[in-house]
Amino acid sequence: MVRPLVVGVDGSDASFLALDWAVDEAARHAVPLRLVYASRWERYEDTALGLSLKRPAGEVLADNIVGAAVERANLRNADVNVSTQVLGDDPESVLLRESDHVSAVIVGSRGRGAFTGLLLGSVGLAVAGRAHCPAIVVRGDKAGLAGTHERVLLGVGDSAKGSEAVRFAFQEAAARGCALDAVRAWRCPAHESTDHLLLPGDPERYHEGRASAVLDEALEETAGEFPTVRVRRVTVEGPAHKVLLQRSAAADLLVIGAHRRDSHLGLQLGRVAHTALHHAECPVAVVPQPA
Repeated sequence: MVRPLVVGVDGSDASFLALDWAVDEAARHAVPLRLVYASRWERYEDTALGLSLKRPAGEVLADNIVGAAVERANLRNADVNVSTQVLGDDPESVLLRESDHVSAVIVGSRGRGAFTGLLLGSVGLAVAGRAHCPAIVVRGDKAGLAGTHERVLLGVGDSAKGSEAVRFAFQEAAARGCALDAVRAWRCPAHESTDHLLLPGDPERYHEGRASAVLDEALEETAGEFPTVRVRRVTVEGPAHKVLLQRSAAADLLVIGAHRRDSHLGLQLGRVAHTALHHAECPVAVVPQPA
């Protein structure tokens, strides 16, 4: 059974940008796209008003937003199979439930209401930090949103061997027919740079070599399954969150892994993912990896 993509829509400009991106993504992977609008409007509407001939204002708003979203999706690509769902619950809860049954959840970087002034809306942050499937926050400049760089950027962490993030990045690069930049950041502690007794030879070369080995190990298993994907292995000295942020300006999608622990109910995002979600110059995919 083909799992659809799900995109959250709320009538905001950011959600319409996410919708456009989601339509293109569904077309690339030849999967259905489901548009989800979630609101607790029925809990706040007057019951008497709901029983009258006049439709509740929240229901009218939902229909208008979903109708406009469907029309926009069809204009962008009429070949994509689009369905809709209007649910009476908060968007965060709805999208997290959806993440159990879909291939990816896509949201805009900002939403309606009091959170529009934040760098990343509360819904996007919650979905990225707790979803059970890849969560993609659509953000960035025009070039990154349009996919004109023809490059997927993968941040390789300490335990990336056989990770879902690596596979997801290869799948995205293959579907787009573009290159994959796999980046591993490394640091040489200051005390090692000055104390050659700890590490004979060149400490910086040692740490760079270790980073290169981690990179090769992370990609080895999956690269063989995607022989057509052009892979560029890059090791860079510096903090990982800064390295990936800088390189996101030349990418169409940044892919980052995130460990998930079932016993942990809060947001499960490391510093790298958190920084990218707020500041990256392209859409960011956070791919959960079971601990």
